[in-house]
Amino acid sequence: MAAPANPTTFSGEVWAELRLADARDVPHIHRLIHQMAEFELLTDLFAATQELLTSTLFPSPAPPPFTSFTALILDVSTDPLVPDPASTIASRRLDLSASPLADPEAAGFASPRGGGRVTAGFVICFPNYSTFLSKPGLYIEDIFVRAPWRRRGLGRMMLSGVAGRAAELGMGRVEWVVLDWNKNAIDFYEGMGADVLPQWRICRLTGAALDKYKGNQEAAADGKAAE
Repeated sequence: MAAPANPTTFSGEVWAELRLADARDVPHIHRLIHQMAEFELLTDLFAATQELLTSTLFPSPAPPPFTSFTALILDVSTDPLVPDPASTIASRRLDLSASPLADPEAAGFASPRGGGRVTAGFVICFPNYSTFLSKPGLYIEDIFVRAPWRRRGLGRMMLSGVAGRAAELGMGRVEWVVLDWNKNAIDFYEGMGADVLPQWRICRLTGAALDKYKGNQEAAADGKAAE
């Protein structure tokens, strides 16, 4: 086991774990979402708050994982991470001996679980349904790894862990979207066996366009006109 040469450098053996998140992780999830928005050039759409994340991702009582909104955290540590059957989704060991890794934000992303853990990424997913398959599926809303930890096999571990859990639950498919300019991500997903479907387009109602349907006013108006 090799300790970091300084508070921001990791070398030697490093352990990574994808685990179920809890409300203590919300500050890090919030920061990670903002970093993702910066990477995707979509900060103008960023309106998340820690309060909303807590209330929507971690309600009480909490539903079983993967039956509703499910948040997963990627932690790394220079100390061995013993998998917990109740919360660990995937884990692996990295050997950084030949390529030490500098993480300037390591202190700021210290995990609330302690033990030298550093949060390096997150996943948010939830169930959907395929009428063609007549089976539930899993939709990945976000999968994100902080910049210093990319190209270390961690994204593959995260996606494999989520896909594996979906398969174990008997789900029919796992879906997500990718920006059309992100060729590295597209190549990565195709390399993992995913089909990228250019014939499908995202349709979205949000903000004022969604609010105008409150109270089903158009449907009510149509009903009166038909009387």
